[in-house]
Amino acid sequence: MSKPVILCVDDERVILQSLRAQLKAAFGDDYVYEMAEDPDEALEVIRELAEEGINITMIVSDWLMPGMRGDEFLIRVHQEFPNIVKVMLTGQADDSAIERAKTEANLHSCLLKPWSEAELVEIVKSTLADL
Repeated sequence: MSKPVILCVDDERVILQSLRAQLKAAFGDDYVYEMAEDPDEALEVIRELAEEGINITMIVSDWLMPGMRGDEFLIRVHQEFPNIVKVMLTGQADDSAIERAKTEANLHSCLLKPWSEAELVEIVKSTLADL
């Protein structure tokens, strides 16, 4: 049986590297950590993993990305894969985008940049404990 996946989506590589390092430090090899630099790449990863029968447990997505905003991306994900837990990471999302993601994508939580590692780990722990 394959390990559950946490997918991080951000157009800045340094953010992805930081998220991967923090998650791996906290959870080790309990999860597979996938990274995508834009929503289109992320959707491709999600669909490929789903075809292989691999469970994506959580998505941590930036809001401000080229091509598609994070709230739009998470709504699209929710329409196809409603059971994936969705977390938005942002320094710039407006309240209406966050509310839209909550109502239309079942957004679990929103982390503000710069986030604290402790807050990220706590959100992941509390979320995954409920699954």
